[in-house]
Amino acid sequence: MANVIVVGGGPAGLSAALFAAKNGLETTVFDTDGTWMHKAHLFNYPGIGSVDGTLLVDTMRDQVDDFGVERHQGVEVTGVEAADGGFVVSTAEEEYAADYVVLATGASRDLAEDLGCDLSEDDTVDVGVNMETSVENAYATGAMVRAEEWQAVISAGDGAAAALNVLSKEKGEHYHDFDVPADAERVLGSLVDEE
Repeated sequence: MANVIVVGGGPAGLSAALFAAKNGLETTVFDTDGTWMHKAHLFNYPGIGSVDGTLLVDTMRDQVDDFGVERHQGVEVTGVEAADGGFVVSTAEEEYAADYVVLATGASRDLAEDLGCDLSEDDTVDVGVNMETSVENAYATGAMVRAEEWQAVISAGDGAAAALNVLSKEKGEHYHDFDVPADAERVLGSLVDEE
């Protein structure tokens, strides 16, 4: 089973984690809880009339937890390097191996630069439409790839795009994460009835 490490616990990182984990990839998130969402109140997020940013992040955390994501809350990643066809992600305490890495560290581009990801003329991390960087199987999402375009919906979409590309690579064909009510009943069971 492929192993995905997501660095960052805002909308981009948690979206990447959700899509990866719900589709069977072993997924780990490192989250320092420094997301700017704690300062936000959203009334422009499709499907949600109005929500406090912290409440949205807490709900997203609950979702990834429900799908078995290993979440390291309050743990800072100090380095990411390519190694043996994958990556080594380092914290102050330990090193973790990953087949794929998704960098979702807001405007901080340090880890992407250290990994050797190409930067654009505006000093953002250069990515394609699938959010893959110049380093194969390394993805960058959200504010680090968009100069001054820091928006929760965009960030969540970036995270989803990164995870869908990882899933497409793993499955060897374009992968579509589209569920119908029967899928929800099968996956979530009684949770659907409680809503």
